[in-house]
Amino acid sequence: MRIISILTALVVMAVLYGVVMERDRLLGWANDIAPTAGAAPAAEEPADTAGAEAEAEEPAAPETRSGAVAVMAMRSVAQEIDDAVLLRGETQASREVDVLAETSGRVISEPLRKGRAIETGDQLCRLEPGTTGASLTEAEAALAEAQAQRPQVEARIPEAEATLAQAEAQLEEAQINLTAAERLSENGYSSRTTLASARASQRAAEAAVRSAEAGVKSATSGIDSLEAQIESARAAVARARTEVDNLTIIAPFSGVLDSDTAELGALMSVGTTCATVLQLDPLRIVGYVPEAEVSRVRQGAPAGARLIDGATVTGQVSFVARRADETTRTFRVDITLANPDLAIRAGQTAEIAIEAEGAMAHLVPQSSLTLDDDGRLGVRTVDADSTARFLPVTVLRDTRDGIWVGGLPAEIDLITLGQEYVTDGVPVAPSFEEIIQ
Repeated sequence: MRIISILTALVVMAVLYGVVMERDRLLGWANDIAPTAGAAPAAEEPADTAGAEAEAEEPAAPETRSGAVAVMAMRSVAQEIDDAVLLRGETQASREVDVLAETSGRVISEPLRKGRAIETGDQLCRLEPGTTGASLTEAEAALAEAQAQRPQVEARIPEAEATLAQAEAQLEEAQINLTAAERLSENGYSSRTTLASARASQRAAEAAVRSAEAGVKSATSGIDSLEAQIESARAAVARARTEVDNLTIIAPFSGVLDSDTAELGALMSVGTTCATVLQLDPLRIVGYVPEAEVSRVRQGAPAGARLIDGATVTGQVSFVARRADETTRTFRVDITLANPDLAIRAGQTAEIAIEAEGAMAHLVPQSSLTLDDDGRLGVRTVDADSTARFLPVTVLRDTRDGIWVGGLPAEIDLITLGQEYVTDGVPVAPSFEEIIQ
């Protein structure tokens, strides 16, 4: 019994091996021993022939018949749209400054808390005067003393001029006496002693004139020296008054405090921050536009922005940078808008739309966009010779119905399905459709 079971297992294994592993040989052997004539085989032959004819009539796939790649496409015609330059940015204060101390001293004023509205000239911090007031008093006294000397110094000039006039008259008289003495001496009517005395008087008169002229110059220079002394005293007074004025730190413009002012009793030195002041009206929205679209942005153009909370605001372009950022290759654009109630804060994210001239654009499905080997964004189209062609595009606007793109010909056959499987010059067999989203 055991031998019969083993033999049965071996037979089953042999049959399974033949059916699974040697199936083709078994089928060939069966066809060889099968009868070649009969009604049934004759009836099957037309069926086989009909199947072959059906296969011959069935159209082959485009890539099998001609080597072209089957793609889905749509015909698109450019339309003129009211275009806008879209970018993202953030709100910024139109002014922001850290108000610093310009002198040293201890704070003697109560602090103002951040968030408080302030006006131009409001006191932010008050410092202890110390000896600053005494320095101002001393400088003012020195100025008054210098100014008091002016009449005395100015009176010296007429006195010196009178002395000069007297000396010139004496010189003229001495010259006349000398001339008379010389003529009398020539005719023998005067002694040599008289002539020598006349000459000595003339020289003395000349010396007196020179001394008087020096006196006039000295009096004039005294006035100049006094003027310099007065100006120096005035400068000392101005410095002292500036030091006194610097004891009170005031708001440079209207706005809000972004920080508390310096605490009472704090010791401040030159350059220490008293407070940070922001001006939020008008407000500024800053964005960065790509270099491909910067030529479409003009200063003064109307612009709108939608904030992260859904609020919309409008303003005007107030600045377009002339130099690109070295890292991002984008240009800064500033939009100025009114913010009288200070409802908009600095640092909020904003979606910006800047009005620009209309442009011809195609509305294409977002799925049709692709990248070329250089990383440029574009679409693939069917060329006139039924080959694929890559065309770069510029995204103008994103809508629910698709994306408006520019930079394309007026009419194109856009590949909407299969664009990722073809490259420039590859033959395609397009099947046109209305649109694929």
